[in-house]
Amino acid sequence: MAEARAQAGGLVGLVPTMGFLHEGHLSLMERAVAECDQTMATLYVNPLQFEDPADLARYPSDPDRDLALAEACGVDLMVVPGPEEMFPSRPLTGVTVAGIGERLEGEFRPGHMDGVATVVTRLLAGLQPHRAYFGRKDAQQLALIARLVQDLGFPVEVVGCPLVREVDGLALSSRNVLLGARRAEALALSIGLMLAADRFDRGERRATVLEAAVRSAVPEDALEYVRLCEAATMTPATIAEGETVLVAAARFGSVRIIDNVHLVADHHGASADRGVRLGRPSLLYGSEGTMTAREQAMEPPGGAA
Repeated sequence: MAEARAQAGGLVGLVPTMGFLHEGHLSLMERAVAECDQTMATLYVNPLQFEDPADLARYPSDPDRDLALAEACGVDLMVVPGPEEMFPSRPLTGVTVAGIGERLEGEFRPGHMDGVATVVTRLLAGLQPHRAYFGRKDAQQLALIARLVQDLGFPVEVVGCPLVREVDGLALSSRNVLLGARRAEALALSIGLMLAADRFDRGERRATVLEAAVRSAVPEDALEYVRLCEAATMTPATIAEGETVLVAAARFGSVRIIDNVHLVADHHGASADRGVRLGRPSLLYGSEGTMTAREQAMEPPGGAA
């Protein structure tokens, strides 16, 4: 990482990834390229955020493909640190963001959020970017990193970027390729969130009603949680006022997926951010080669998935 840092100049943007890139990652890279003098992206599958070794072992990987996609996006430096560079031995120092990291994902995946906080701290300290770009699909992660940067005084701007959905509304994730025959079932999560967003647009603000909309679409045995939270702190909210996020997680077979809609209601008005939707099948499935996110003709999803 020291070599990459030495090569970087001007305003530097960073896009951390765990690889097996999709249009969500590419949209972050394209924005960083557009806004910064130089863009760095990282490819590192972080073992600290996997509780289950089997989940880590089956995480999809294709480094050569990822390097080609990042280059096509205009990324200047692709940093691919090995375990010996990131953590020569298991770190004795960990980073915990109290409150934010203990809820939701912290409840269902013990140690996961601490693992995210620790590896992001390592990347920010090692690469020293001016801006770091993260997708809003991982709403809790975004809130956690923003607070981490604030509390530890990192001189970096955290930039949250729109959630990207597949043609049918499923939130883009590298894990989607593992869904197989369960994919049709997995769509229930995005369908439920779009139902909740529609109710919000019609004036509904009660958390119980918005959460119930998601529960109505997702099988009870699949849904792990659905919760309306304050966007900055992930504290449970009873009313969708100010900036809130309706977050949900579900498990379909052995594959766990997360999704959310970002809700804003203030004196300026109200809006539900459903993300952006691809205009054609994702390159995750191998059909589009190195097509960039912009060429994928992303459009606002509008309405239920």
